[in-house]
Amino acid sequence: MMLSGAELSASNGANGSGMPSLPDFLGKKSNYVRMDDVLPQEQDEGEDGGVRVRRSQSSRRYVLACSVFASLNSVLLGYDVGVMSGCILFIQRDLGITEVQQEVLVGCLSFISLLGSLAGGRTSDAVGRKWTIGLAAAVFQAGAAVMTLAPSFEVLMAGRLLAGVGIGFGLMIAPVYIAEISPAASRGSLTSFPEIFINLGILLGYVSNLVFSGLPDHINWRVMLAVGILPSVSIGFALLVIPESPRWLVMQNRTVEARMVLVKVSDSEEEAQERLAEIVDAAAAAAMNAAAEKRSVWQELTRPSPVIARMLVTGLGIQCFQQATGIDALVYYSPTIFKNAGIATERQLLGATVAVGFFKTAFIALAIVLIDRVGRKPLLYVSTIGMTISLVVLSTALFMLAAHGSVVPTRALGIGVAIAAVCGDVAFFSVGIGPICWVMSSEIFPLRLRAQAVALGTVVNRVTSGAVAMSFLSICNAVSVAGAFAGFAVVSALSVAFVHRFVPETSGKTLEQIESLFGDDRRTEMELGDVEQLVHKG
Repeated sequence: MMLSGAELSASNGANGSGMPSLPDFLGKKSNYVRMDDVLPQEQDEGEDGGVRVRRSQSSRRYVLACSVFASLNSVLLGYDVGVMSGCILFIQRDLGITEVQQEVLVGCLSFISLLGSLAGGRTSDAVGRKWTIGLAAAVFQAGAAVMTLAPSFEVLMAGRLLAGVGIGFGLMIAPVYIAEISPAASRGSLTSFPEIFINLGILLGYVSNLVFSGLPDHINWRVMLAVGILPSVSIGFALLVIPESPRWLVMQNRTVEARMVLVKVSDSEEEAQERLAEIVDAAAAAAMNAAAEKRSVWQELTRPSPVIARMLVTGLGIQCFQQATGIDALVYYSPTIFKNAGIATERQLLGATVAVGFFKTAFIALAIVLIDRVGRKPLLYVSTIGMTISLVVLSTALFMLAAHGSVVPTRALGIGVAIAAVCGDVAFFSVGIGPICWVMSSEIFPLRLRAQAVALGTVVNRVTSGAVAMSFLSICNAVSVAGAFAGFAVVSALSVAFVHRFVPETSGKTLEQIESLFGDDRRTEMELGDVEQLVHKG
């Protein structure tokens, strides 16, 4: 039977643990820094000779290490996206695949990864967040090995589908795990880690293209793909270091283990106790509601209450807009775009692509610094508006090159503007909607629904990504590359309106507090009941 937060605190206070009960230490001035506070300078040294500070630093380093290890799977997705943009040039020559096969090979990863994401939601609820991270790495390794040794397009596709399932697992579980172990004050920065690792993987993929492009065509792309296995090997070590999510442990009624984890990731035992009490109360309330309504998680998501419906609009909408603005088309097909702009040699194409990867990685690092200081919503405004402007400039430059590309000064200016616009678009993406999409998706849903709601959001993200990647070349053939990016600019402008209307500010709040931003289902039901009574009286 699950105890409430108050009962848990009272029992701990009475069992000789030496810890005060929750009401006791909430009723007096706290001697530790809350999760949503900033550490004051004068508290750097306490009466205990600085032990609290050392513990604070130790707990933060531990949470940081857990976030890094949990994000390693994201390198795999990024590397695959980046390396495939160059690999496809050599695979086409080696295996003689058609343009349609190129689109399928590139775009299928997004569609197949949604299967991993859907399975990952239920798997992480069943076996835990930690072991789902390990499963993701193992499945990807198997797929990457098959791709590396593939003698034909069919075998290559089989390996890519297997790798996609592993990527789907990793993509949904990393932000959930990090959000559930992180303190509120740094949750945004830490939950952004998977996105920076995706960008780091993309950059490594681009560099791999450049480094191994000089090898024979039947070897170079295989080496490029084989290098992608290396990051997943380190996941085995990570599983020995990282703990299980305390919120998942509470859901399994393993509160003693959850408390042990919270003590490691909190600045003090009192803080750990308070966080545990909040989690237990939230989990108990969710379990009571589910028992009263007798509905499964998927029934709650597919036939949601008004509050959950608002959460789904925000979570699924931001996932859709993240990809509908064309970022994956730009990353996957950046050599094609630069070739269309007038860059001739393969080395120049791959070199320009490395520049794109550098900007993408550098600005995600900036986002990690700003996301908890500036807030989610201001960064989303900067990101979506900046992307819209960049896409308009890119489309204009490509139109200009198509019309007047034979004029040397115009051609040189057009190429420069196109490269700058591509770099600007990925920079604005990385500083805002790229990481914040995953941060918000992992923090707005209640504990009982979180894993499978994030899995559903990841499915929306991957379906949108796959649709964009698999249709991009065909759209370009129909309306030109410039026309395709003009369409992405329109979608990006719509994303600005979406952020303004549907996205709340969540920084500095605990996961349990964020739920209240979307309203109260019990209050909504009471209001609806009042309306029904008035109707009957009328």
